[in-house]
Amino acid sequence: MTQMKEVKVWDILVRVFHWSLVIVFFIAYFTGDEENIWHIYAGYTVLVLILLRIIWGFVGTKHARFIDFIYSPKAVIQYFQELITKHPKHYLGHNPVGGWMVILLLISLFVVSVSGLKVYAIEEGKGPLAGSNKITIISQSYASDDEEEEHEDEEEEFWEEIHEASTNFTLLLIFLHIVGVIVASKLHNENLIKPMISGKKIID
Repeated sequence: MTQMKEVKVWDILVRVFHWSLVIVFFIAYFTGDEENIWHIYAGYTVLVLILLRIIWGFVGTKHARFIDFIYSPKAVIQYFQELITKHPKHYLGHNPVGGWMVILLLISLFVVSVSGLKVYAIEEGKGPLAGSNKITIISQSYASDDEEEEHEDEEEEFWEEIHEASTNFTLLLIFLHIVGVIVASKLHNENLIKPMISGKKIID
């Protein structure tokens, strides 16, 4: 009879990051009205969490590091092929698809945060990017007030579209992530949500 044992996989920082990001992202999403202070603070928090996770991806524990779960395109394709046969290789940390999902989510959330800061800077003149929207093709010395206002409106509209598109793309990634967790849990006959709470996986 095979003896089961618990193995520590996810450290406390990875787990706190994961669930904090879930909570803060949806706070930001459901408070997306103009001048909502909760939306602004949630956006800042998302950006801080992403930056911390990037740092931890280089100096953190074994399975938290990018080098542990960024696989080659060949490995990703092979894993997809194994999924089709319903006999995918088991990985203690992130599988090849899950690993790249982490990277895509980090990039997408970074774009959401930065574009949100840009909109905030243009609309309210506040935030770390508040001075960056003054760069314009038309010289302020010669441009009329109407021209400056029109340029500002166009810039604001551009960043709002980026913010909305990246938010929707992030929602799509979250949906695919949830589906992936459900499918992988079923195929590997294990609960992948519990280890993200306890930090431990049970293996043979």
